[in-house]
This record gives sequence, C-alpha cells and structure tokens, in this order.
Amino acid sequence: MKKNVAVASPIAPAPAAADPAKKKIFLADDHPITRQGIAVLINQEPDLMVCGEAASAAGALDLIQKLKPDLAIIDISLKASSGLELIKNLKALLADLSILVMSMHDETLYAERALRAGAMGYVMKQDASAKVLTAIRTVLKGDFFISDQIKTRMLQQTIGHRRPELAASPVESLSDREMEVFQLIGNGFSTREIATRLNLSVKTIDSYREHLKLKLQLTSGADLVRYAIQWVKSEAIS
Repeated sequence: MKKNVAVASPIAPAPAAADPAKKKIFLADDHPITRQGIAVLINQEPDLMVCGEAASAAGALDLIQKLKPDLAIIDISLKASSGLELIKNLKALLADLSILVMSMHDETLYAERALRAGAMGYVMKQDASAKVLTAIRTVLKGDFFISDQIKTRMLQQTIGHRRPELAASPVESLSDREMEVFQLIGNGFSTREIATRLNLSVKTIDSYREHLKLKLQLTSGADLVRYAIQWVKSEAIS
C-alpha cells in the first residue's frame, strides 16, 4: 500500500517556538508571491524567522495580537483597508511593536505618512531583495530606515525651506484617508464600492470627493476621475 507522505513547503515559516533566540517577523501583504519571496529571504537568516502572515488588515491585526512578533512588515495596500490605518491601529494596541513598510508606492508620497502613522522604516518593493534584511535589523535596533532622498526632504521641511525640485505636488497635501479614497477612484472603484470597501457611508465618500476636488483644484467629478486614473497609471510606470 502506498503511504501518504507529508511534504513541508519550502517557504513555510518555522513554528514561532522553534528557536526563541530568533526575532519573529510578521508579513502583511496582499500578494502571496511577495510574501513567499520575503519569507524565503528572512527564514534563511540565522537570527530571523517569519512567524505568520496575512493578506488583509483585519487578519493582520488579529494575528499580530496573538503571535506578538518583534517586527511587522506591512504593505500600504491591503485587502479591504489601508496599511496606514493598520499601522495606526497596531501602535494604539501594541506601542512597542516595530513596524517596517514595504510597498510599491512612491516613497516621496508615502514614506513620511508611514512614519507619522508609527512605522520606523520604508522600503520600496523593487529594492526589497537588496535592502529588506538591512532594514529589518536597523528597525529592530530602534533606528529609522529611510532613503537619503526622504531624509533630505524631511530635513528641508524641518528647516523651513525646500529646493524647487523637491516642491510638493498637490497630491501630497491630501490626508491619509483622502489619499486612500483618491487611489481607489484612480483604480476604477465607484463611490458605493469605495464606501463598502472602507466601511463608510456613501455620503461620507461623496464628502471626500468634494474635498479632493477642492484640494486638487478640479471643477468636476469627471475631472477628478481622470486625474486619479492618470496618477495611478503614473505610479505604476514609475
């Protein structure tokens, strides 16, 4: 009789109790392939291990509270919610949790937002394979990990002036929630779909759309949709 043999997945994270000397890392990203690739990098290190993962903000919030990782790597875009909101919720519940953001979104628009929310580092996904391990260890030590470009921008803001090439775009003036709604508009979601996705009322989303038109100096809803779509496409190209 042929016996059934269990085969361990090469990317499966080790059990949290396997080695108490290792720092536990949690992955929150809605792309399975991304999670798998980062898990492979982390689990090959002698001092690090992946203890869990989630594709949604709700799932991540629940598991992180149960697993108590040393550090959470969080994407900006998650299923049914924003990574920024997840970071704020996590810091309210687990003030000592170290958080590193890893995202495809332009760091010039999101790195400072992530730091204000409670993260201590920001890595672009296209740079992750080369930088994520250094970023993890930097944040675990209690230091910030951001690019030289973002350091320059933040220093310019601190001292009260900025070079012309670093001038803010209108999109940078948006609040975190406005940015989330703006991005969803650019991805083709209707007002009702956005309301459902963010667990808000249609009336609230209509208000956000009006605020967006004012801040971006647009005259109509159609102009807002075109602007948002163009912005999302430009982000994808960059």
